[in-house]
Amino acid sequence: MNMRAKIICMCSWVLLVMAIPAAAQQQKDYLSGLESDKIRDAETSNERVKLFITFAEDRLKKFQYELEHPSGNRHGDILNSLLNAYAGCLDDAADLIQLGIEKQENIRPAIEMMASQCKVFLTILEKLSAAGGPDLEIYKSNLDDAIEGTRDAMNEAQKATKKVAPPPVRRRN
Repeated sequence: MNMRAKIICMCSWVLLVMAIPAAAQQQKDYLSGLESDKIRDAETSNERVKLFITFAEDRLKKFQYELEHPSGNRHGDILNSLLNAYAGCLDDAADLIQLGIEKQENIRPAIEMMASQCKVFLTILEKLSAAGGPDLEIYKSNLDDAIEGTRDAMNEAQKATKKVAPPPVRRRN
C-alpha cells in the first residue's frame, strides 16, 4: 500500500509540473485578461492587428505617464515592462500582418494603420531618447529595442503594402 501511494504521488507531481508551462503559454505576459479575450474574440487578422496596435499605443501612453509621474516603488521595473509590452504588441501585430498576407485576407486597413501609427510611435520614442533624463539609464536598452522594433514594424508594413493586392475597383456602366 505504501508503494502504491508513492507511485500515485509521483505521477500526480509529474502531471502538475507538465501542466504549469501549458497554462503559462495560454496568455501573453503583457496582455491583461480582458485584452486577451478581445484578441481571441476578433474574427479576422485585420481586427487583431488593429487591437495590438491599440494596445501598443496604450503601453506607450502609460510609459509617458509613468515618466512624468514616477511611482514610489519599482519605478524602473514598471518602465521596462511597459516598453517590453509595447514592443511585444508591435511584434505580434507584424506577425499577424504576415499571417494575413499568407491567408490572403483583406488586411489593407490594418497595414495602413500600422504604417501611420508606427511613424507617430517612432517620433515619440526618438524624442524620449533624445530628451534624456535622470531615469534614462534604467530603461535605455529597452528604449533602443522599442525604437528598433518600431522601425522593423514600419518596414514590414511598407513591404506588406506592396504584397497585398490592391482593392477591387467598382465599375459603373
